Amino acid sequence: MNPNVNYKKFLKDNIDYLSLENGCVVAAFYKFFQIDDILEFQKILKLILKDSGINGTILVAHEGINGTITGKVFDVSKILNQFWLIKDLVDLEPKYSLTNKMPFLRMKIKLRKEIVSLGVKNILPNKMVGHYVKPEDWNQLIEDKNVLLIDTRNKYEVSIGSFENAINPNINNFREFPEWVSNNLIDDKAKTKNKKIAMFCTGGIRCEKSTSYLKSLGFNEVYHLDGGILKYLEKTSEDKSKWNGSCFVFDYRVSVKHDLKVGDYDMCYACRMPISDADKNSEYFIQGQSCHHCYNSASLKQKVRFKERLKQIQLSKKRNERHIGNINKKNLN
Repeated sequence: MNPNVNYKKFLKDNIDYLSLENGCVVAAFYKFFQIDDILEFQKILKLILKDSGINGTILVAHEGINGTITGKVFDVSKILNQFWLIKDLVDLEPKYSLTNKMPFLRMKIKLRKEIVSLGVKNILPNKMVGHYVKPEDWNQLIEDKNVLLIDTRNKYEVSIGSFENAINPNINNFREFPEWVSNNLIDDKAKTKNKKIAMFCTGGIRCEKSTSYLKSLGFNEVYHLDGGILKYLEKTSEDKSKWNGSCFVFDYRVSVKHDLKVGDYDMCYACRMPISDADKNSEYFIQGQSCHHCYNSASLKQKVRFKERLKQIQLSKKRNERHIGNINKKNLN
């Protein structure tokens, strides 16, 4: 087991084994490193995870891996110990949280061009990246009036929570971030050149790319939240927190709060937007078919398909089976 990752202490300090009798540990991780043969690396991961009882998603690209896995305490521990035996993953540091239900329906290991899609070539966070800021030092940094605080996440993520006074680029996906930088940081460089730029995202991976990208453009005073929002919510008590709202996560928990407790949001099965109980009272909300975000975007054919998908997912859950479908991760357009 990797001695740098205090997994045993996490289990001892955070898990009530009785309450987790029917619950799961969620381990989120990523690492930028060169993978020459991504097919072979995918094969290795598949072999480790075969018949493991673990669900989740892992992306594999030439630039590294990005994943979230979930399962029973013993099963997750066993898999991570096997990951740490791989030379390039010996220093992999997952972030852990708890959930009382399985947030993924199956295990998927996918090949990608990028583990997080910025769409800009030769951005290598393992070679050039911004200054890491520990969660316990983050408040001090963002309280500095000379700091430009930027949320690098998608607008639907920002809609349910962010840090105080953070700039929302209002992007639909991370690939739009370079254009926003061009229009708002480079065009206004006279205003931003003397400022520190601090960025944050869910788990840290997008910030690794965004700080590397800004440094490639000549910005030097670039910082990002080490471990992302998830690590901040884990390490920072609510009474000292600068975070407002919930943090969107890309699984069936939908969102988490301080101490990484499951949040109060559900998800629209049609457009994958987070929705609150109040949103469900909207005249446009139809379970499994539409919400106020997407009611006028989906065709009748799509709504019928969404309804059938929800029916099959509910039947699978009732039978305690895995469903081969998954929530649509793209906008309807």
